Amino acid sequence: MSIIYTTYESPLGTLTLYATASALVGLTFPTQSITFSAPISRVNSTTSPILTQTIQWLDQYFSGHIPSMTIPLAPQGTQFQQRVWSQLEHIPYGTSLTYGELSQRVFNSPAPKGAQAIGSAVGANPISLIIPCHRVLGKGKALTGYTGGLSIKRALLTIEHIDFVDK
Repeated sequence: MSIIYTTYESPLGTLTLYATASALVGLTFPTQSITFSAPISRVNSTTSPILTQTIQWLDQYFSGHIPSMTIPLAPQGTQFQQRVWSQLEHIPYGTSLTYGELSQRVFNSPAPKGAQAIGSAVGANPISLIIPCHRVLGKGKALTGYTGGLSIKRALLTIEHIDFVDK
């Protein structure tokens, strides 16, 4: 498996998009990095339907619209991380969950548990923005850590008109 990448100039800085022939495997903000075991080569986005579709998604998102397409995703991670990321994908545009609510969904339990494991899995999300980890907030909708940085999380929440408490 080889991985191709291109960059995208967003209002929040240069994003790097990574894909295989069949799916998006990474999307990072300038403050993030990602490591792959497969060879990586830079391409023009028009040579990859996945990268072209991702750019269209990003154009819609940053113009204030709910993206109308679904991009095939293939994030690489542990089984537990995959479970957490799957739950993140079910947080609709313009809404948020707390880490406690996410924990309840992941563990299928009425009480939150495994907060540190949940936080680590959310932080390891390799497809930022499209797998919407920015929609996870602390208790009381508190703005909490984000791998891309709090200023980027704040901007993404503002784009989606999501209420949060900035302490």
